[in-house]
Amino acid sequence: MLFSIAESFRSALQAIRAHGFRSFLTTLGIIIGVASVIAVVSVVQGLSYSINAEFENLGSNTLTISADTPIEDAMKGKIARITLRDYQDISNTITDINSITPTVFGFGRIREVKFGSQIETSQVIGTTATYRQVNSLYMDKGRFLTFDDNNKRRRVIVIGPSLIDSLELSDNPIGTFIQVGGEWFKIVGVTESKGKLFGFDQDNTAFMPFSTMRSLIGRQSTAPIQIQLSLSDLNSLNQVEENISRILRRNHRLAPDDVNDFKIQTPEQLRNSVNKIIDGITIVLGGIVSISLLVGGIGIMNIMLVSVTERTREIGICKAIGAKRHHILLQFLIEAVVLSVLGGVVGIIIGYGLGIAASAMIPNFPPAAVPFWAITLAFCFSAAVGVLFGIIPAAKAANLKPIDALRYE
Repeated sequence: MLFSIAESFRSALQAIRAHGFRSFLTTLGIIIGVASVIAVVSVVQGLSYSINAEFENLGSNTLTISADTPIEDAMKGKIARITLRDYQDISNTITDINSITPTVFGFGRIREVKFGSQIETSQVIGTTATYRQVNSLYMDKGRFLTFDDNNKRRRVIVIGPSLIDSLELSDNPIGTFIQVGGEWFKIVGVTESKGKLFGFDQDNTAFMPFSTMRSLIGRQSTAPIQIQLSLSDLNSLNQVEENISRILRRNHRLAPDDVNDFKIQTPEQLRNSVNKIIDGITIVLGGIVSISLLVGGIGIMNIMLVSVTERTREIGICKAIGAKRHHILLQFLIEAVVLSVLGGVVGIIIGYGLGIAASAMIPNFPPAAVPFWAITLAFCFSAAVGVLFGIIPAAKAANLKPIDALRYE
């Protein structure tokens, strides 16, 4: 049996080599199909790996609490808010919290950062000293905000490195005064670079004391805030979530059958949500480009049927000297599989190259990455296409009668 398989491989390779250009055209459909699948998967998975790395930096023991207005309330014009009282009750009541900070995001004019004639729209965040611990934020120059800055509503600010370039500041801007929302602030620190994600510049940020931001916004009692916290013990995560839900439902006067008007999310939950979206995109795009694999398979079946017709007398001679049905079947089936697998290997290489090129051409896009499962799937699918579309021509060849085959002109 092993000898039959080895001989069938030799015969298949010889037949492919004898019709090299036709064999190339036959596998072209498989090459295009596999290359398309690998290119799409490599680009999407590269994005997925980059996002997962960002979430890893946040840690698995952090929680983010934000408002979430139900659709029914939004239709009535009711907007849910997380308030300072919510932050204070959570901070004073729950004991398993390691660090906690309120954050409020600037909007409108408060997003305008100015130095000299340079104006940049930035993400301006009002927060406290513990923001660093919760978000694993590191300093490149100077210091971060302090509790004293917050208590005294100081006009100090910490900027991301991108603002140094966009505002044309000096390499060490500590002590420089810039305008935020028309108000003057002193730069006391520069954060380390975090790069870009989804095309969003994570270094185009500015941090000011939470109390200072609220004074700029006005209407302090209703300013919407977000609460971020880290836990001292990850095992207490579920209990802490339940306690926070109870506090917020009580503060927001929600009835037992009312839906929550807030969200409590962990980086793991956010990552799972993003991964589900990315996996869905991968499946849809992969399914669309996989259609070309079916077209390539039909091309292989067509050429193999032509090959059977051309080699009818050869098949008759093989059967006349003792070749069995399964020998002929195996020979043509292996030839179809070899064509498909060769096309799959070439397609994997070309597809990875296309993925790298596509990622490089998109500004600020993470590098392409091809997971092992994608390579395995593409390789196995190529072989399956060879078997599926090669079985009909192989069966036709195996079923030829020796006398009819020898008499074929």
